[in-house]
Amino acid sequence: MAKSSKNKKIKVAFPHMGTISIAWAAGLRKMGVEPFIPPYTSKKTLSYGTKNSPEAICLPYKLILGNFIEAIEGGADYVAMITSPGICRLGEYGNNIYNTLKDLGYKANYIELSLYDGIRGLYNFLRDISGKNDPVLILRAINITMRKIFAIDDLDTALAYYRAREIKFGDAEKNYKKALRMIDKANSTHELKKAYEEALKEIEKTEIDENREVLNVDITGEIFLVNDEFSNQNIERELGRMGVQTRRSLTVGSFLKDAIIPKAFRPPETHLQRAERMAKPYLMRDIGGDALECVSDVVFADEKGKDGIIHISPFTCMPEIMSQNIFPTMRSEHEIPILTLIMDEQTGKAGYITRLEAFVDLMRRKKRAKLHKNKTRI
Repeated sequence: MAKSSKNKKIKVAFPHMGTISIAWAAGLRKMGVEPFIPPYTSKKTLSYGTKNSPEAICLPYKLILGNFIEAIEGGADYVAMITSPGICRLGEYGNNIYNTLKDLGYKANYIELSLYDGIRGLYNFLRDISGKNDPVLILRAINITMRKIFAIDDLDTALAYYRAREIKFGDAEKNYKKALRMIDKANSTHELKKAYEEALKEIEKTEIDENREVLNVDITGEIFLVNDEFSNQNIERELGRMGVQTRRSLTVGSFLKDAIIPKAFRPPETHLQRAERMAKPYLMRDIGGDALECVSDVVFADEKGKDGIIHISPFTCMPEIMSQNIFPTMRSEHEIPILTLIMDEQTGKAGYITRLEAFVDLMRRKKRAKLHKNKTRI
């Protein structure tokens, strides 16, 4: 039901994953439900999650649990968890988190959103959380949620371009944050269209050096870590500082095209469809998580002439461990440099930056050598 009393709307919280809160908050507001956005993930969040999690569980689980604890302590009435079937442990997160919160004495209600049920799953979730079975209203809520996700994906792409070329470090991200606020304030698709145009213009205000030597790198791996700046230690910002333009191979938008959007409205080939085609002969079937996509992303990045690809995964994530074990075989057929980064709560910043710097230096030397070789042939 939508209200816990006649005058008070219920407050619903989702875990953080990058900027996704802007999108889901819009859908809840459209339904007359108040989104409760907990403090953005921090060391305090990680501490809460780590303290109350099994030691060998992966980093996203710990961060999600920490988000929920902070949300409940902040006054959220409901915490909403995304769940899925299949081999990945994500399908078990829900029951474990629910039982942990109950054991800790927290009274907030727990609700799950099954994204792999497509539009039906989103529809049922919004109906159940709001108490309103109004098809037109629910479809409008789904529409603005998805449109904001795609808009933010485009802003992320623009940020990557300008951050790799900006003259004053930090300007692109400052303008990007202003752009996000514009998207966040849009309450209808009409307002969103106007906000989207203004948001892109805001990022384009960044003063850049168009002659800067820029490397192009794809980032793949477990989708939570790829899209969440806290858990990946701001990898895109660090690479941008080094003159690297990044592209996330896995985004929330690409996930929607595979799992939510009906087939009639999808692009000719989605990310998952491309993965099933390109991952062969290295991986013949889906083994859970994002492993199939990660293997195919190496082939795709090589075909597109990218300077390198970075694979990020949580410690103990079995599908990503399988991916990493396939990469050495792929190197015999693909020249693209691959850097694997395994993240957990113990990952130190200094050593992490050193590895990035060494990888960027490797890519830059490789690119210059290739250009020199091409010139000598002419």
